[in-house]
Amino acid sequence: MDKGRTSVFELNMEESIKNIISVQSGEKATRLMQEQNKLSFVVSKTSNKIGIRKELETLFGAKIEKINIINKMSGERVAIVKLKQETSAMDLATKLGLV
Repeated sequence: MDKGRTSVFELNMEESIKNIISVQSGEKATRLMQEQNKLSFVVSKTSNKIGIRKELETLFGAKIEKINIINKMSGERVAIVKLKQETSAMDLATKLGLV
């Protein structure tokens, strides 16, 4: 696994996960988590916002406000997920084992 990432499969999640590949946990991801209540995920190339939203809401019970998807030059696809006020990104990161 690359530095700063935790595989979703390492987190003992269900195998029905199709869109989310891993969670990013670098400096920028931590800053987004603390300051803007956002989490960053590496997602599959075929995933879309609706599928990502459904997986996160089903698996973690997270209330999602907005999802932005970034296609990087390296071919990697990253979803920046902004959570609603009632769902804390830090609490969800603790569930994921990032903090």
